[in-house]
Amino acid sequence: MTLLEHLRELRTRLFKAVVALAVGTVVGYLLFPYVLDILIAPYCDLPEGMRTQERCTLVALRPLEPFSVRIRTALVIGLFIAGPVMFTQLWRFITPGLTRRERSFALPFVVLSQVMFGFGILFAYLVIPRALAILLGLGGPLVEPMLSASEYLKFFLAMCVAFGLVFELPLVLISLAFTGVVTANGLRRARPYSVVAMMAASAIITPTTDAVTLLLVAGPMWLFYELSIGVAWYLDRRRTRRGRRR
Repeated sequence: MTLLEHLRELRTRLFKAVVALAVGTVVGYLLFPYVLDILIAPYCDLPEGMRTQERCTLVALRPLEPFSVRIRTALVIGLFIAGPVMFTQLWRFITPGLTRRERSFALPFVVLSQVMFGFGILFAYLVIPRALAILLGLGGPLVEPMLSASEYLKFFLAMCVAFGLVFELPLVLISLAFTGVVTANGLRRARPYSVVAMMAASAIITPTTDAVTLLLVAGPMWLFYELSIGVAWYLDRRRTRRGRRR
């Protein structure tokens, strides 16, 4: 394919991904009233001293805040719903450079990408209550928290998306190793720099200042990186054996 044909192919794939995201966002907008109870559950689980209302509710400080909260939440739900379509378009964009056998891994790639993203959101859901307790307790007893819907859901959704992307790391690295873009030796040489990058990314992702939450994010990233090195080593070994047979 020429450069122009590649650009046209990319435009087509991006258009389909955007359409899928738009459809998913509409579905997320309709599901918002049913999903909201799940989203505010970590806040409701906090001790009563960390939330002002006996009945677990969030406040709206601006007239448009309920609408912006619903749109933001619908967009994240749409991202999850459209995930299979988006990853399928990504895979189809790179498959022209792969062999027929490598193209057969399209379905496992799409399924695993969605599963890993879901595991990332689940992991975030388990970490968020601890992060909230630490953050809201930093001000001491004289600072009484009163969270707005916009600020709380912005924090919650950002954590979910961040952890979802973190859990996609092994799939990305393994896919690159599968196509020969990276090797096990290259990943090993980059390990020191990667560890520093992981710690920095974890510090940005986690809004808390304690080491426990930081390690909860950096730990899985490091584990996934080491797992990717092992898979890359296995794939490199298989390529070497095939080359010797030929």
